[in-house]
Amino acid sequence: MSDESRRRGGRANEIRTVLQDEIESGSLPPGAPLDERALAARFQVSRTPVREALQQLAARDLVRIAPRQGVSVARLSINQVRAIMESIGELEALAAKLAARRVDEPLRKRLDDAIQRCQDAAVQGGAAEYAIANTFFHETVYDGARNPYLAELIRNARRQIQRYRLKDFHTKAQISKSLQDHLRVARAVQEGDEALAAHAMLLHVPSGSTGFSEFLARMPMSFFESEATDH
Repeated sequence: MSDESRRRGGRANEIRTVLQDEIESGSLPPGAPLDERALAARFQVSRTPVREALQQLAARDLVRIAPRQGVSVARLSINQVRAIMESIGELEALAAKLAARRVDEPLRKRLDDAIQRCQDAAVQGGAAEYAIANTFFHETVYDGARNPYLAELIRNARRQIQRYRLKDFHTKAQISKSLQDHLRVARAVQEGDEALAAHAMLLHVPSGSTGFSEFLARMPMSFFESEATDH
């Protein structure tokens, strides 16, 4: 491989990383068009590394390359979003159950710290601060489950869905409900109550009919692919 090819491949990876972060964080929303020429100007490169980066993102199902329609951020159908969220709910419940089964004093302490961080963010911070505290709480539960394979399954599923979860913590009521849910999960894990820990976590993830309806009500329908093009 020539130095030029290596350099171009390196730039393609850098561009892909930036765009992937923007897609997964929702900065580039589902359905947003991605113009090769504009991206080349933005990253100050030729269109070749941009095209390579977009192909890498397409391979990860993050962008859609359609003949004559151009490139856009991939959209999921409502059924796909429901299926992923349902899976996350069950996997998170399993993590909480395993954490309760394997709880020890260090985990009890880490859960107290995670709850405190959530409370501080709820009182003093906004949506962004609470989202960070929320992630820390869930990661604490995954660590407590002591099953790295399960933790990675959940993280991968959450990455796929993250761009659809941007409005989770936009109101004080949403943050307050999340905090109360965390308290219930943490107490059940700390007491070693596997069934209650799993149940509390399952209720926390909005994959049930009411929770999912509320979630959909906050989402623009333009974010979703029509079922006719579902794979």
